[in-house]
Amino acid sequence: MWKHTHISSFYQLDYQLSTISEKTTQSTSLRSLLERYVDVLWEPGSHKYNVSSFIGELDEILFGAPFSHFTDAMLDTLVAALRQRDNSNATINRKMAALSKLLRKAHKMGDVQSLPEFKRLKEKAGRIRFLEPDEETRLFAAIFEKSELYGRFCIFLIDTGARLGEGTGLRWQDIHGERVTFWLTKSGKSRSVPLTERAVAAIQACDRTRRGPFSGIVQAKFRAAWNEAKDEVGLGSEPDVVPHILRHTCASRLVQGGIDIRRVQTWLGHQTLQMTMRYAHLASGDLDICVPVLERAAPN
Repeated sequence: MWKHTHISSFYQLDYQLSTISEKTTQSTSLRSLLERYVDVLWEPGSHKYNVSSFIGELDEILFGAPFSHFTDAMLDTLVAALRQRDNSNATINRKMAALSKLLRKAHKMGDVQSLPEFKRLKEKAGRIRFLEPDEETRLFAAIFEKSELYGRFCIFLIDTGARLGEGTGLRWQDIHGERVTFWLTKSGKSRSVPLTERAVAAIQACDRTRRGPFSGIVQAKFRAAWNEAKDEVGLGSEPDVVPHILRHTCASRLVQGGIDIRRVQTWLGHQTLQMTMRYAHLASGDLDICVPVLERAAPN
């Protein structure tokens, strides 16, 4: 009896080990891994949408080829291909960060046997483009002609610094008088900001029958209207004039207006102060107030 049970247990263990072995050696693809783990790794929102696009592009570069080991050579192939597509180092870093997170999860779960060494590429500290008041006036007028809803959306974005996904994900219950709370954020942490008078007016003019003031906006259609409008007002040749420039403009105006960097960080919902420091040079004029302080403190 003991012998029979022992042999049965042995064959059961052997079957389990062979099953595990088959699982660990089975090939997969980036798209398959994304479908398996995207809801586990990323919360709903614009960031999840961007990550899905990034991984889809990387899978396309690899021709959807299955693998069990993700090698340094495969990583080099991706970086080289992205550079040929004129991706900046900053953009490549964002795509590689998404890839690294996905592969680390897959490796932990036994779907991938080995991982490459991810090295962050050096990014250029380029000038951040933001809209001047006259550019805003011309661009917004052109957008309003195409859609009043899109025009109101632009006003809301530039006066709150919200990302597109945060704006379209806004619900009526998230608005309390002259204050709004964003729950679907890139960092996963909610934040609340006060509204300007024109932002309040833009929201109040929206359709109350929808889930949120801007929930009916499809980002692809909005971007298409944006590109048409910027062509019409003479900004078509500037690659940095994309909808995200409204967030940059909000941050730049806060800093130029004398708001300290820490408060701007909180307003934008940046996870680190380093991200907000990109706008710090715009406050250099405020250093003039330091001179009288030093002169008064100096000995006669």
